[in-house]
Order: sequence, then C-alpha cells, then structure tokens
Amino acid sequence: MQIEPDILEFIQTSQWRFAKTMPEHPHEYVVRNWRPDRELSFERFVMVIRERGYDEQFSGVPYRYLEIAGWKYWTMGNPLDETTVINRAKVTAT
Repeated sequence: MQIEPDILEFIQTSQWRFAKTMPEHPHEYVVRNWRPDRELSFERFVMVIRERGYDEQFSGVPYRYLEIAGWKYWTMGNPLDETTVINRAKVTAT
C-alpha cells in the first residue's frame, strides 16, 4: 500500500510514548496537541487509517487498524474533531 510522504514524515518525526498503563498490551501513542504545528497531518493520518484500514476486534470491541512498515496503527473511533490519540503496536507474526 502506498502511503503519502507527509504521513510517513508525521510517523517518523512524532515522539511516540510507551503506554505504561497497559504493559500487558504493549503499544505506543502520540497525542494531537503534542504537535500543534502538525495538526493537519494528524487529522490526515486519522482519515487514512479509517479509509484504508481493516476492522478487527480487541477485547470484543471493533477497531479499525492500518499496517505500515511493521506497525499497526489505530484510534479509539471518536469523531475526527474529538480524536486526540493515535496508537501503534508492533505487528507480531501469528
């Protein structure tokens, strides 16, 4: 899948933080207001996840995921203007 250069740049230049509250499900996240200069890229990335991703359940709740370069990205499903976090986790072989 072809991902736009500005989305890849957003991924590469964002400061992803490990989610310490869920060590049993290791993942990282980035918060929208950590990069106010990149808000449009944040929103575009959210929309790319939603438009090109696939549905999968986690603990009985459906989420939309998008895999890019060995990482799985998702949001919590809120409307775009209420989405504040993008999550990611390493893709594991099943």
